[in-house]
Amino acid sequence: MSNTQFAPDSGFGRVLAVDLGARRIGLAVSDELRLTTRPLPTIEMTHDFAQRIAALCTELDVCAIVVGLPLRMDGAEGDAARRARAAAAQIARQTRLPVYLQDERLSTREAEEQLRAAGLKRAARRARVDAAAALVILRDFLAQTPTQRIAVE
Repeated sequence: MSNTQFAPDSGFGRVLAVDLGARRIGLAVSDELRLTTRPLPTIEMTHDFAQRIAALCTELDVCAIVVGLPLRMDGAEGDAARRARAAAAQIARQTRLPVYLQDERLSTREAEEQLRAAGLKRAARRARVDAAAALVILRDFLAQTPTQRIAVE
């Protein structure tokens, strides 16, 4: 059975996490049972980013996508959150998969701390921080119950 046949909230099937940046997009994916996660190579933020994500979803047999929502520290949505919502809607239209939003406050900071703790030098951390932030977003999303998840309409 392909992952796209799983209901997104069934607890089965690969989930792709997307950490949108101004220049790069960090990506991470779970396994089919959602027990393990792994980073993927980042992609450049270009006009066709949603098509590239759709192709990746097909290649990896993804059944759902989670996009980081950069809320302000007080929980309010600013310009970055509005851009993330618009990009998530674009990804949903392009992939025709369920897309969810995940609060990503401090995900990049946490990712940087994890990479620093792993002993990576500054250049290596910079090259990996976007994918590491996507891993944090994916981990937080998978830890939630389906009723806590915010779907893109």
